[in-house]
Amino acid sequence: MDSVELGRSGIYSSVLGFGCMGMSEFYGDHDEASSLRTLERAYQLGIRHFDTSNVYGRGDNERLLGKFLRNKGQEIVVASKFGVVRDPYGPDNSTYDREINNSREYMHQCCEESLRRLNREVIDLYYVHRVDPAVPIEETMEALSGLVSAGKIRAIGLSEVSADLLKRAHRVHPLAALQSEYSLWSRDVETQVLPLCERLGIAFVAYSPLGRGFLSGAIKSESDLAADDIRRTSPRFRGDNLHKNRRLLQGLSPIAEARGISLSQLALAFTLQRRESVIPIPGTKRIQYLEENVAALDVRLTSEETARLKALMPIGAASGEAYDPHYGGAPKPRGADAIQETDSL
Repeated sequence: MDSVELGRSGIYSSVLGFGCMGMSEFYGDHDEASSLRTLERAYQLGIRHFDTSNVYGRGDNERLLGKFLRNKGQEIVVASKFGVVRDPYGPDNSTYDREINNSREYMHQCCEESLRRLNREVIDLYYVHRVDPAVPIEETMEALSGLVSAGKIRAIGLSEVSADLLKRAHRVHPLAALQSEYSLWSRDVETQVLPLCERLGIAFVAYSPLGRGFLSGAIKSESDLAADDIRRTSPRFRGDNLHKNRRLLQGLSPIAEARGISLSQLALAFTLQRRESVIPIPGTKRIQYLEENVAALDVRLTSEETARLKALMPIGAASGEAYDPHYGGAPKPRGADAIQETDSL
């Protein structure tokens, strides 16, 4: 599999990464042994970029990835995140709550905990999971720069930030990557953020490049989702919004059928067009879908097909918000004194 540099960091990622989040929670049942087999198959297929966070499964996702990494070399790019604080009251998603803490003390605590769980001496790419508006981004970047100098992390990334914040952060310390949602279904970053990343030489890591599975065409109603699936809380996957969004898919099927590929491969091919600057990180628990995703690397869309896809899925076409604001979609800032023993959760 081809590789691409993360910004100007000297760190090289496979052009397709792997999002590990769903292996630990949020998308129904999960099985560690099956997940480890899928991660191993991803490695066999050439994927060398694995993305996690300290809050996925309250540390369990990093522990899972750490087990996979034990017999692997240093050529793998390990990306993790800090900054979101999960509620400490248990795993029940019905009580799910989040707050933000970007303080230097919490950053250092989270980094040390992540290193232990991942069984690594250094994290290749360390993101601010969500930026705390109460803390100037310059202060956060200075603290992260200190972690680079200390050899704890190799490169810095941000997640879900505006073009203005991106520029301010990059002035303090060069950013290797920005991670935000990007798919044929969610193209808002094309207006300002993605062009800015390309101009500044910052890699764009696209999470949910399959629209949380929506672009596969498999989700026809809410009943297709497990009772504890987090997508049940998203307005885009509920009621009339879901029906309206499914109508958007109708025009995609003839394009996919004409190419002899799946809807998922068509959607991934769209994000992979800018593979010199965009790295999609689709996640899956099943080897079958992993292999299907990797095969999308062989699909090269024509300019006519791309124009048709953009017309079928214009910016802002999705019906409903991506997150329910009453279900942790907008984490609340919290004070710097909110350090807690997250590793025990």
